[in-house]
Amino acid sequence: MRLFPVRMSNINKMLDFYSQFNPSPLSIKQFIDFGLNACPTKSYIFLRKELPVRLANIMKEITLLPEGLLRMPSVGLVSAWYVKSFEEVLEFEKTEPTGDNLDKFCKSLIQIRDRHSDVVQTMAQGILELKESRNGQIEPSTELSMQYFLDRLYMSRISIRMLINQHTILFGEIPQSGRHVGCIDPLCDPHMVVRDAYENARFLCDQYYLASPELEVIEHNDLEKGKPIKIVYVPSHLYHMLFELFKNSMRAVMEYHGAEDDIPPIKVTIVKGKEDICVKMSDRGGGIPRSHVDQLFKYMYSTAPQPPKSKSDLPLVPLAGYGYGLPISRLYARYFHGDLVLYSCEGYGSDAVIYLKALSDEANELLPIFNKTSSRFYKATVPTGDWSNQNQKYYSSSKKL
Repeated sequence: MRLFPVRMSNINKMLDFYSQFNPSPLSIKQFIDFGLNACPTKSYIFLRKELPVRLANIMKEITLLPEGLLRMPSVGLVSAWYVKSFEEVLEFEKTEPTGDNLDKFCKSLIQIRDRHSDVVQTMAQGILELKESRNGQIEPSTELSMQYFLDRLYMSRISIRMLINQHTILFGEIPQSGRHVGCIDPLCDPHMVVRDAYENARFLCDQYYLASPELEVIEHNDLEKGKPIKIVYVPSHLYHMLFELFKNSMRAVMEYHGAEDDIPPIKVTIVKGKEDICVKMSDRGGGIPRSHVDQLFKYMYSTAPQPPKSKSDLPLVPLAGYGYGLPISRLYARYFHGDLVLYSCEGYGSDAVIYLKALSDEANELLPIFNKTSSRFYKATVPTGDWSNQNQKYYSSSKKL
């Protein structure tokens, strides 16, 4: 299926062309090295080719979605945003990197970033529209293909925003000051990010429950005994993960112990090893059944109330009710080859562990790639589990981006 077969014939030709190429993953070290010797012309020449490739790869996958989902108004809106952004980037395909063109390019990137700011919520609304059109029932095969697609769509979105943010921060109208290189902090302090995320989540918790758990933080630097742990990382990505985990832990603790005078604290342990920096969050919120753990990473699963349809009545907590917080947090962790894992002891509490690459040259982007075999993932039926892998149906959609 073509996105817009009549009006967009030339765009479809360009999509076919650029989707032939694989995206070029960058490491955090490469982002840093380039940023320290920032050259707008080099960035322009790279992005005017790389952005169309990344956009085309994911736009090709949009066309493979189930027909019913593609007909939903919100999904059509997201598709139109991608087509518009693809067109705008192509305008610079053969233009010279003059000062005027560099300024126009930077402004165009900001427009694209702003246009896609609501992609997650709008696509979530599209899936709700599909569920409503089918009386709340979605076939397991359709659910699997949507899970696979959404992981790839949102990972692609994270990567495109990363490229755009680096360029616009480094070469925008307001010169950057301080130690940050674009949106990367070469001396990111995980402890400070933990405190920041905790305080903001605590504010929401206090508003809703009129109380909140305390925080205890332990640092263990196995490589440099006694020294504070630092990492080259994107603080906003780490904050996003931690804020989501704190919201979940606080909600669990307050609902499990809310009637008690002594509310157990949330404990965070930050550890630096040779390969990874781990941030473990432990709560005593009663945990969840082991059979439900994998469900928490499904986009169509949420334990919170559904969000309101009216934009004038938005929920206090971002994405509350969509069930997208944990799946997208895991994508942020995996984007630079880390991970986010949940462990639960039903009747006691849960542990969430964020793994981040300790070495910036090993923290490479994990990017979805479109190829001829992609369509089979969207046509797959639900796999049958056997005695050796009882959770096979949950793993099949998240094995590989």
